[in-house]
Amino acid sequence: MDTRRSEQAGGASQVGIRAQGGSLAPGRVVGDGRYRLLAQFGVDERAGAHLWRARDGQLKRDVALTLLVGDPADPESARQARRTLERAAHASKFGHGGVARVLDVLSLGSGVTSGEGLLGVVVAEWTKGSDLVDLVAQRPVAPAAAARMVQALTEAVEQAHQNGLVLGLDHPQRLRLTPNGALKLAFPGPLPEATLRDDVKALGAVLYLLLTGRWALPGGPPAIPAAPHSPDGRIIPPRSLVPAVPADLSSLAVRTIEDGGNGGIRTSAAILRVLDQVAEEEERTQLIKAVGTEPEAQGDGTVWTTKKPVKDVARRRKLALGVTVLVVATVAILAWVGLMLINLFQGDSKASGPNINVAQPQSSQPAGPPPQSQAPPASQPPAVGAPVAPQSASVYNPQGKGDNPGKAKNAIDGDPATTWKTDQYQQQLPVLKKGVGLAVSFKDAIKLAQVKITSTSPGTKVEIRSADTKNPALDDTKVLASADLTGGETTIPLPQPQQGQNFIVWITHLGDDHGDGFLTEIGELTFLPAG
Repeated sequence: MDTRRSEQAGGASQVGIRAQGGSLAPGRVVGDGRYRLLAQFGVDERAGAHLWRARDGQLKRDVALTLLVGDPADPESARQARRTLERAAHASKFGHGGVARVLDVLSLGSGVTSGEGLLGVVVAEWTKGSDLVDLVAQRPVAPAAAARMVQALTEAVEQAHQNGLVLGLDHPQRLRLTPNGALKLAFPGPLPEATLRDDVKALGAVLYLLLTGRWALPGGPPAIPAAPHSPDGRIIPPRSLVPAVPADLSSLAVRTIEDGGNGGIRTSAAILRVLDQVAEEEERTQLIKAVGTEPEAQGDGTVWTTKKPVKDVARRRKLALGVTVLVVATVAILAWVGLMLINLFQGDSKASGPNINVAQPQSSQPAGPPPQSQAPPASQPPAVGAPVAPQSASVYNPQGKGDNPGKAKNAIDGDPATTWKTDQYQQQLPVLKKGVGLAVSFKDAIKLAQVKITSTSPGTKVEIRSADTKNPALDDTKVLASADLTGGETTIPLPQPQQGQNFIVWITHLGDDHGDGFLTEIGELTFLPAG
C-alpha cells in the first residue's frame, strides 16, 4: 500500500521517530505524527518496552505499539533496540492466528532526537478481546479451558520455530484473549537474547498463570504475584495451590518451565501432544460429572467453559413439564366450556343447570348521585439534592468472582474517562449467567432519588436495586427502577426515594454486539438523594 512506510524485506526501516510533548501519555503522537496513543496495556521492563494501544491517523484504525524506551546515547541500549527491531521486522513475514501481524517497524533515524527517549517502535494489528492480566486477577481458569487456550498459542510457537523465528511471548502483558477464547501474542517484539527455549518455557509459565493466577518466570508485571518456590528452589506445582488442577496438567506446567532434570519438556510439539490428551480427558471428566446436575448447581461464572449438555437436559425437562401443564389446563377448559354449552342449549326449562337469565337481586339502597371521581394528582419526580459519592464500589456477580474487579472503583472516581467494563461475552445475558453489576456502599444511609449512568454501551438494560448488605444474594435485593442505556448519560429516577446504604446497578442485558461480542462499559455512576 502506498500509505505504508514500508513492507520490510529485511531489517528495520530507518524512519525518524518523534513524540510531541513531554512524557508518554494518552493523546501524545509518535512515529512522525502518525500514531496517537490511546491507552497503555503494560510495560516489559526487561527490554524497556512500553505496550500501547494507538490510533493510526493515516489508515484510521487502531494498532498495537511496542515502544522501545531508552537513552539513544547509550550504545548498549541502542544495540539491544536494533536487535529487537530486526527480529520484529523478520517476523513481519510470519502469519498465524496466534500472533498479531507486524505492520511496520520504525527505528531512530540519523540526526532525529526524541523527547521521550524512544529507540524504536513495533507496529502490529490491534487484537480485540480481553486483557490477560485482568482475566487471571478474577480467578484461575478452569483446567480444560486453560489447556485449550494454551494449545492455540502453542500451535503458533510450533509453526514459528519451524520457520526459525523466536516470538518472545514470555511476558503476560504481551498476550490478549481473543473473543473466541484463544490466546494471542498481541505485542510482538522479542528480547535481543531470547531463544527458542525461552518461548517453550513461556508456554509453561502461561499455563501456570491460567491455573493459579501466579507468574513463574522472572520479570513479570507487579500486578501478578510470583509463583511460590520450595526451600530447594523448585516451583510449587499448580495442583498444590489449586487442588482441582489435574495432575498431568500440573506436571506439564512445571516440567516445561524448569530447566534441570531429565523429565523436562523442551519443544512446543511435545507440549501440544500432552495438552491435547489432558484437555480431552478433563472435558470428558467434567461432562460426566455434569450429567444430571441442575443448572442452579453450576454457576461458577467461568466464561470460557461450556455446559450446554447440562443446560440442554435441564431445558428439555422444563419444556416437557410446561407442555404437560399446558395440555392438562387446555383439556380442563374445553370440558368446562362443553358443559356450559350443553346446559345452555337444553330445551327443557326445568333442566338442572345454571340459569343464565335469572335477574340479579336489586340493591335496597336508594339510588344516589355517583361518587365524584378523585383523579390522583400527576406524579412528579422528587426533587434531588447534590450528588453523594459512594464510599466503595465492587463488582457484584453472585455466580462468580466478577468481571474486571480491579477497575470497579473507576465507576465512582468522578472521571467518566476512566471506565469499568464487563468481560466480553459471545452470548447475550442471561445465557451464561443472570447478570453482572456494580455494588456501591455509602458511609451513611442516604435517601436515594435518582441515579445517572455515563456509558458508551447503548442497548444495555440495567436495574437499580437496594440491598441490606454489601454482598447479598440476588433474591435478597429489591428492584427500585430499571432503564435502557442509550449512550452518553442516562438518568434513572426512582418512583419513590429509597432509604439505604447499599445499592446495586445490575446489568441484565449487555451492550449491542458489534462483531466482537457483547459487553457493557460504564464511565461513571452518580447518585443523587432526595432534596
